[in-house]
Amino acid sequence: MTTMIAELYDALKSAGAPEDKAQAAAQAMADYDNRFSRIEADLLVLKWMVGFVLAGMVPLLFTAFT
Repeated sequence: MTTMIAELYDALKSAGAPEDKAQAAAQAMADYDNRFSRIEADLLVLKWMVGFVLAGMVPLLFTAFT
């Protein structure tokens, strides 16, 4: 099922774009929005992973240099 950004579609239609091209552009932008959402979710996981690694490294560094 293809989603579409209604606001973008309406803006393109009011700017004079043909209906089929406005619909295709709105659907393409919705696909990019979905991709960015997945990338943001992956970055959140990576941030947590780096935080856990740093939390484990700090005590090791303190014990090694004290």
